[in-house]
Amino acid sequence: MKKLIVGMLLLFMAISPIYGASGFAITFGETTYANPQWKSSTLDYFDSHTDKKVVDATTKVITASEVNQIAKDITGRTYSSKQIFSCAMVDLSYSQGIKVIVDKSKIGVVTSKMYANALKSSGIENGYVVVTAPVQSSGEAALTGVLKSYEVAVGAPIPESAKKAATEELYTEQQIANQTGQNPDKVADLFEQAKNEVQKQNLQDPAQIKIIVINIANNMNININDAQAQQIAEAIANSQKVQGELAGFKQQLQDVTNQVSQSQGILNQIMIYLQQAFDYISSLISGQ
Repeated sequence: MKKLIVGMLLLFMAISPIYGASGFAITFGETTYANPQWKSSTLDYFDSHTDKKVVDATTKVITASEVNQIAKDITGRTYSSKQIFSCAMVDLSYSQGIKVIVDKSKIGVVTSKMYANALKSSGIENGYVVVTAPVQSSGEAALTGVLKSYEVAVGAPIPESAKKAATEELYTEQQIANQTGQNPDKVADLFEQAKNEVQKQNLQDPAQIKIIVINIANNMNININDAQAQQIAEAIANSQKVQGELAGFKQQLQDVTNQVSQSQGILNQIMIYLQQAFDYISSLISGQ
């Protein structure tokens, strides 16, 4: 019995690092990473939102230049190295779709649904995502970190064109919500419904997509003008156009998700066996 338990423990120790290096990743904004107190509080937040050990996560620092490379031509904004606060955690052991947790006490603009929409536009259909920052932040730049977390967790790059399309979609959602005064999640629902219909019809022409956007907006009692409908249509069209470039990443994502799920199942079985063995030994000792 003793040898068997020791063997199981060794197996557990051997499998754990493999899981930690694949399917579980954390990205830090470079401003946060440079501040030990902020980095520590961020890790504490992530730790409170996962049953994994955050020290086992593969980590990456997101720089201002990385954010600017993707977003500056879309948003017209550029960030300095002192402005990248947002951090993200991705766990691929969650395979029941996409679940996004946003720290609303720190992230004030971008919502969970907005992130989920942008991720789906990047070919991502599953995973557990947590987004936070040590100080108040819009969360707009955090998308770069979330996408990088997926790249680290999956071990494959997301095409730059897809990253830009996702960023454009997120930015457009924010603009429409601000301009119309609508609840951001309701605007995210508009985008989601429109994208689903566009994908169903396999459309890429903004003119055709615009008709769908207007019809859905009317059904949802969201008042948008012609220019706004055109802006939404173009963002969705750009998202559609890059889907063909995502086949390789999607396959790798699926492969890693399957591997992580299998590893997690083995770990759970080992933990159950160890608990049973411990209970058995305890009963013997108690019997004595």
